[in-house]
Amino acid sequence: MSISKEAKLKEINAVCKNTLMETLEISISDFGDDYLIAKMPVNSRVYQPDGVLHGGATAALAESVGSFASHLFSNLDVVFVRGTEITANHLKSVTDGHVFAKATFLHKGRTTQLIDIRVTDDHDNLISVCRLSTISLPRKK
Repeated sequence: MSISKEAKLKEINAVCKNTLMETLEISISDFGDDYLIAKMPVNSRVYQPDGVLHGGATAALAESVGSFASHLFSNLDVVFVRGTEITANHLKSVTDGHVFAKATFLHKGRTTQLIDIRVTDDHDNLISVCRLSTISLPRKK
């Protein structure tokens, strides 16, 4: 019997307890065969001093969704996944609402993965474009 999408989302989000994702209120909201989407509220907890979304919070959102995508699409009984590099280009400011990060694979290799992450706001405006590299390393037996 396969697990429902809603049950899988609940399972995924449950592992975020006591992590940066919980602190920033990041939650995984959707996934499919080749993508994963997370959302984060934009409020004073993620502002920079002038009252707009902090680029570091955006990068944390992007790395979280990209890393989760690598985990979700890997055999974690055999490998563990770590991020190796992230880049972020911030294009527009946000002061309220939510931001959504959609991770899709540009390269899904056995050892290395390259993930494109597009961050948008509630009105589907492009806020940031990020790239995350991850590596899958063998688990010790």
